[in-house]
Amino acid sequence: MLALLPTTAYLHPINTVTLSHRRHRPQLWSVKKNEEAAAKKKPKMTAAQLRVQKDLTELELPSTMTTQFPDLADVLNFTLTITPDEGIYKGGVFKFTFAINANYPHEPPKVRCVQKIYHPNLDLEGNVCLNILREDWKPVLNLSSVMIGIQYLFLEPNPDDPLNKDAAEDLRRNREAFIQNVKTSMRGGSVRGETFDRVLQA
Repeated sequence: MLALLPTTAYLHPINTVTLSHRRHRPQLWSVKKNEEAAAKKKPKMTAAQLRVQKDLTELELPSTMTTQFPDLADVLNFTLTITPDEGIYKGGVFKFTFAINANYPHEPPKVRCVQKIYHPNLDLEGNVCLNILREDWKPVLNLSSVMIGIQYLFLEPNPDDPLNKDAAEDLRRNREAFIQNVKTSMRGGSVRGETFDRVLQA
């Protein structure tokens, strides 16, 4: 009888550890199962979304340009605000919507000005005349290229590639008169019988 005591004492801690391990195993399996289920629910990012995120991460915009995302979960649709601090359009606040489809970067983003402004390279519906948004677009270009290109249009309007032919003609014929028209339009006035949105900074 006494010879059995060491054996019994030796076996007891082993059984305790084994039972404890068995009790915790289902809990660990349950956690792993929950993690796998959560991963399946999370939608995978598309190639376009991944590329846009990369473009946005690499953005180094000047203080005259800012981006706004109405839906933080949607990187394919956002607004760019440009506030030129020099040039003819100085003092204005200009907003552009960016809509990017699933074929980006093989197709350029769709860009539109939400305000009606007097500019040779923007029509009255807000379409933008920028070569890299059309035939000169290449997948190696990025969102920064587009944004800087739009800002440049406010610093150097191009009358040779117009969407608003009347504004382009005004700029070609009489730059001073064109500048006055810009100022009038930015105050929300009328030019050539067309009333424009007020875009001056508050």
